[in-house]
Amino acid sequence: MRAALARRGAADRLDALIALDDDCRRVRTTVEETRAERTRASKAIGEAKRAGQDASAAETKARALGERLAVQEGELRALEARRDEELLVLPNLAEDAAPDGGEDDAVELRSVGVPPRFGFEPRDHVDIGTAAGVIDFERAARTSGSRFVYLMGPLVRLQMALVSFAIDLLEASGFTPVVPPVLVREEAMYGTGFFPTDRASIYRTADDDLYLVGTSEVPLAALHQDEILDIEALPIRYAGISSCFRREAGAAGKDTRGMLRVHQFDKVEMFSFCHPDNSAQEHQLILSMEERILQALDLPYRVVDIAVGDLGAPAARKFDCEAWMPGQARYREVTSCSNCTDYQARRLRCRFRSGKATEPVHTLNGTAIALGRTMIAILENHQREDGSVAIPVALLQHGAPAEIVPR
Repeated sequence: MRAALARRGAADRLDALIALDDDCRRVRTTVEETRAERTRASKAIGEAKRAGQDASAAETKARALGERLAVQEGELRALEARRDEELLVLPNLAEDAAPDGGEDDAVELRSVGVPPRFGFEPRDHVDIGTAAGVIDFERAARTSGSRFVYLMGPLVRLQMALVSFAIDLLEASGFTPVVPPVLVREEAMYGTGFFPTDRASIYRTADDDLYLVGTSEVPLAALHQDEILDIEALPIRYAGISSCFRREAGAAGKDTRGMLRVHQFDKVEMFSFCHPDNSAQEHQLILSMEERILQALDLPYRVVDIAVGDLGAPAARKFDCEAWMPGQARYREVTSCSNCTDYQARRLRCRFRSGKATEPVHTLNGTAIALGRTMIAILENHQREDGSVAIPVALLQHGAPAEIVPR
């Protein structure tokens, strides 16, 4: 455990946790001893009264023990709360095969497709979309502030076609489409591991104590909270369609142009509850679905294995698919998929029955389509010299326009 946490820079937290747990055990023993002594004193009161004897000494002792017990129980509750806080911030243990290092140490596993070579200076999606009248950042800023966008006309049709295309593909592979709630209680945020570490990035409603999710992973994971699943039904796969909201606290000045990092966006998210023995295989299945979508959209991309130091708290292993973005002349993340093993399931108390006992399931998630980023890749990779954009053929039967043209 210590070695695994050290890879994530969290080994010191283990010492603090063990020390707090030792304190809890010590005080709990004291509480149990005091409780037993008070019970004996209470019995002595009853025996004295039945014998017609003076019980005042026993009553005084029982009161003193009760007062001492109340203090000790308060100390125990405070220690247990601190211990549980330490438990909540411990990350999952990374898979041995995940590369060491931080944000810059992801390992490229493969690249698919060739970045387009234009006979003209490629434009970014902001210039393309503005010329076509399909995106409007200025009016969105006036309405909502920075990092919001109006999608207009054919770009809306493109988004709807992407959702339809993804759902058809996923449903054929056993994923049940779900439109989940995007406002959740605090317990769901803690259960999925987004709290307490990512609290600064989450919008909260002041009056209802609800939180706007940054991914439908949260309500999909909570769908089977406190349930014992039928082992024969595993894996249970869902495809969530939702709007997502992120404050992006601390990200000012980073990727603020265009739709790459906005506060509100839409996504189709894969989520799977599976048997622990099959989670590595399920992870590869989810990754393969992401790749099938990118290939069908004729987008050059690469797959990278995320280093341990860059994993989110719930993830034991994570793969990103990064599409080529001509407007930036670099690959950028468009989808990711994570195996969270039993980390979320333990917090959410989601189990399956194994003989007479129960065991936590494994949970996995993966972005089928992050619509904003996917549309950036389509606009930039399929642009033409006259400013128009050819839409991938796979989307036409789902209602997408054949092209987007400048006004």
